[in-house]
Amino acid sequence: MKPAIPVRQPLWVKEFKSFIMRGNVVDLAVGIVIGAAFTGIVNSLVQDLINPLIGVLIGGVDFSNVFVVLSGERGPSLEATRQSGAAVLALGQFINAIIRFLIVAMAIFWLLRVLTRLHLRQREEAKPAGPTPQEKLLAEIRDLLREGVPATPATPPAPPPSGPATLPRG
Repeated sequence: MKPAIPVRQPLWVKEFKSFIMRGNVVDLAVGIVIGAAFTGIVNSLVQDLINPLIGVLIGGVDFSNVFVVLSGERGPSLEATRQSGAAVLALGQFINAIIRFLIVAMAIFWLLRVLTRLHLRQREEAKPAGPTPQEKLLAEIRDLLREGVPATPATPPAPPPSGPATLPRG
């Protein structure tokens, strides 16, 4: 059954559908989902493993709870101090964010390094065994130029134009 009034789909809707269905957008969405899961792992690694080790090395300090009070009263923890309305510089939280960033950057570096090597290996395997026809032809031309043999043109030169000759006015 046809609708009584034909509804025309705007052009941008069609463009948006084709944009969403592109491979790059789907790959990006998958990357974001994996990145979110990876962020949880990195946060746990920093807070549950690295910070306690750093705390032991610097004398038993709870590294995630290092902060400076700018104004207001200092509480027993960063959270308690913030809840009392004090202005604080959460240095430990900032350092945690830097550590998380460095871990993610290192993981991405190693992942890209492995993928690049795999890609290069695939390209080397896909290379043909011998030179291509174009490479053979270029090698022949190079050899002829080295020997000083003039190359013969593939097509004869065009004949001069026919008709009455005109003299330049001057």
